[in-house]
This record gives sequence, structure tokens and C-alpha cells, in this order.
Amino acid sequence: MFADAALAARIDRAEGRLCSRLATGSSGHRAAFVLPINGGVAVFAGPHSPINKVIGVGFDGPLDPTELDGIESRWTTEGEPVRVELSILADPAAVATLAGRGYRLQGFENVLACRIPDAPPAPAPDITIEVAGADDYEQWLSLAVDAFASMDGSGSASDPVLPREDLERLLREAMGPTTAKGVTRYIARIGAEPAGEAALNVEDGLALLAGSGTAPQYRGRGVQKALIAHRLHEAHRAGCDLAVVVTAPGTRSQENVMRRGFELLYTRAILVRPLEHVITDEQQPS
Repeated sequence: MFADAALAARIDRAEGRLCSRLATGSSGHRAAFVLPINGGVAVFAGPHSPINKVIGVGFDGPLDPTELDGIESRWTTEGEPVRVELSILADPAAVATLAGRGYRLQGFENVLACRIPDAPPAPAPDITIEVAGADDYEQWLSLAVDAFASMDGSGSASDPVLPREDLERLLREAMGPTTAKGVTRYIARIGAEPAGEAALNVEDGLALLAGSGTAPQYRGRGVQKALIAHRLHEAHRAGCDLAVVVTAPGTRSQENVMRRGFELLYTRAILVRPLEHVITDEQQPS
């Protein structure tokens, strides 16, 4: 599958709209905000939130320094470094602009996709998939926290180490039953036992697959394959043409989705402006 700048912009901006809804729907932090920039968005949901990012920029001409000033000021007020997820298909001038403002390369993430098949494969017969409603949310959350707390450690960068209570708080704020509007959560069961969880958001004809994890004791039993198959089936019913997933490079998560037919479309550079780069007026030399 070939990806050009137009497709990358479509995908990145769809993710930006999802993150915007999650941030503005969150009750977890009073200062959540979304600011437009260069056709994309700057999303701040709260301290250390995984959806804090600038995304969808670099496709419509140069970055506006005034807009960047406003974003950086708001982030600094919250004591949070600005994080930009920039597609390698964006205008290279965007990299130069950000580098000149003190942004540093922190890492990469891969964007993979597959075309929605007309007849997506059925889940394994011994695995059932169900929508996690409000009554199932705590069980879904527990599965998600268990999965994130037991990352496989593979890939090109170390997985962030957070206490379980912080993981639970961040996931609850980002993916709560009242905040994650438009997101469908799923629980996979082996027999009657919860074995895995996942989420799906449909945006602009794209099926954004996210939040997928398997309880450690059930890994290697086809749970992820079943969750992918089920979400592809739901995406087909919703009229989507592409399914998209984002992974860290070189991880088992990337290997798993590529074995299910996903192809690497492009990479995003993660550029961060550290707080120590910011010099306040009081710190300026006299």
C-alpha cells in the first residue's frame, strides 16, 4: 500500500480529532484545551496524559510562529513539555522550524494500515468478543492496566515505567465511559474469563484501532488475532475503507498486526521541547 502526504494528513488529522474529543470530554483536568495549528491540532488533556500532542501539522505550508508561541506558552504554564508527532511525509521545513525553537528528537512511532476486506475473518471459536458497556468498564480498565503494566520490553525504545495507580488514572481520564465519546471498547473472553481488551474509533472512513492488550496469562492464545478480526468486521459494517494502528517501532505489537495483514505506511518523529529550554523573562540576562 502506498502512502502519500494526502493520506498521511487524513490519518494524522483523524487521530487529532479523536484526541481532541477525548481531551475536551475529560473531567479529569480543569485545564484541558485544544488549539488549532497549521491544519492540525494541539491537544492538552492533563498532566502526563498520553493524548497530549501536536499532530496533523506540516502538510499545509510553514508552521506559524505565533501559533507555536501560544501553544508553548500554554504548555509551559501547565508544567508540561510540548510533544509534536510529525509525519515523515510532512514538509521538511517543519522540522527546521521546530529544531530552531529547541525541539529535540525523542523517538519514533510507526503508522500501519490495511484495507478493510469484504469478508473479514471470524474470531477463533473458543474466543468471544463483546462490547464493554458502562457496567463492564471497570473490568475493561483492569485488563488495559494489566496489559500496559506488563509491556513486552521489545522495540527501539524503552517502555515508560509508571506506577499502576498512575496508569489507571491516565487511562480512566483518556478512555472513560463518559469521556471517550465515539470510542467502542471490547472485551475478549476465553470461556467466561476476561482475556483481553481493545478499542475502536471510526473517523473519516478510517477505523482507528487502539488500546489493545492481552492479560499476561492469556498471551499466545490468539486473543489479539481475534480482537483485530472482530474490529475489522465492525469497520466493514461501518463503511470504512482503511484500518489504522500505531505502534512503537520493532515491537511485538508491530509484528502482531503485520502478521494480520497490516503494512507500514509511514513513520512519525516524536519531537519534544523540554521545559528546561524555556527561559522566562525573570531569567533573561540583564
